[in-house]
Amino acid sequence: MTPIDDTHDPALRSWVESANDADTDFPLQNLPLGMFRGAGETGVLRAGVAIGDQVLDLHAAAGAALLDDAVAASLGGQLDGTLNTFMALGAPARQALRSALSAGLREGAPRQADWQRCMHAASSVEMGLPCRISDYTDFYAGIHHARAVGKLFRPDNPLLPNYTWVPSGYHGRASSIGVSGQTFRRPRGQTKAADAPMPEFGPSKRIDYELELGLFIGRGNALGEPIAIERSEDHACGVVLLNDWSARDIQAWEYQPLGPFLAKSFATTISPWIVTLEALAPFRSPFTRPAEDPKPLPYLDSADNRERGAVDIGFEVLLQTRAMRAAGLAPQSLMQSNFRDAYWTLAQMLTHHASNGCNLQAGDLLGSGTQSGPRPGQGGSLLELTDGGKTLLTLASGEQRRFLEDGDSVVLRGRCTRAGYRSIGFGACEGTVLAALTG
Repeated sequence: MTPIDDTHDPALRSWVESANDADTDFPLQNLPLGMFRGAGETGVLRAGVAIGDQVLDLHAAAGAALLDDAVAASLGGQLDGTLNTFMALGAPARQALRSALSAGLREGAPRQADWQRCMHAASSVEMGLPCRISDYTDFYAGIHHARAVGKLFRPDNPLLPNYTWVPSGYHGRASSIGVSGQTFRRPRGQTKAADAPMPEFGPSKRIDYELELGLFIGRGNALGEPIAIERSEDHACGVVLLNDWSARDIQAWEYQPLGPFLAKSFATTISPWIVTLEALAPFRSPFTRPAEDPKPLPYLDSADNRERGAVDIGFEVLLQTRAMRAAGLAPQSLMQSNFRDAYWTLAQMLTHHASNGCNLQAGDLLGSGTQSGPRPGQGGSLLELTDGGKTLLTLASGEQRRFLEDGDSVVLRGRCTRAGYRSIGFGACEGTVLAALTG
């Protein structure tokens, strides 16, 4: 796993003054990767790095000879508007870039004026998807969500027996993944009321969010070649926040026998900045399970995974209704949880995905499943917070919700905090529900 080095030094300060703000998501110790262009522009996206309230244009930095030849060459394949080629180079390329950026952006570094000419105010750019996402797999690694949802449908048997043995997942739809700021139409589909003689077709009445972490694949593997868990993180690039929007009424009718389909494929929203595994190094934790649970099978177990497989990422979900926006009210926090409570680690999900010889490719996205917490009020979806829609959630504005209404915006936030290290964040992951198309 990625070691802690001088780029994680909490005493490091940047000459980009906003990066030294204690509340910023993007201090010098983070340096996440993304693709951007000027607001309103229609040209090809450019590779960038977030630093405070600025975005560094990596191609401009390379062109100004601010990066050594090897690092500049590693960025040369991004002219197609994606990071896929760079991601495929793996950890050595990321680490070399991180080291070069940390040196150039810290206080006292030479050529600050040249670096400054490569900067854009974050408020003046628009973000795109960081890479070409060919495949998307959504796992079910949040055991507290699995139990809560299981109780709604199987009160006497909420957790199916294979859950503690296998990191289960399903193949999702990559084409409908959008970046923070995404708006989407309320989907239409088949639903069936319990007392209805037949299903009906129309707009979903039970739109929900799901709080997840997304893992991007870096270096791929050949078809037929599994990835050992000891090497799994060599194939990972970094993580984003992920909202797996769900139409609960469509899902309830269609998910048996083959699982989620149209209830999930209409939209998925991710945060725009990939927080690399290198940035996460100080926030790794031991991976443990309840003593009474079975130990993972050998192919899903390693000393490194037990010692540092978990990641301490604090999550928060906020909701802003149309009426709240009109009244100038800020989004309201609905819950908080932490990724260290996940039942399966990033390494285990990646290893299991490739264990049958499935070939993963740079830019493939793995969702973690909904990350609920163990305590009441920590549900990572409205399905949990409203007990399946049976109870009303009352907002500070006086409005009530069972599920999302047209005009509602959901914001996911994530932050890593640990004593002795600089806190880092992900930026916002926001999406808004629009009315269904008619006709």
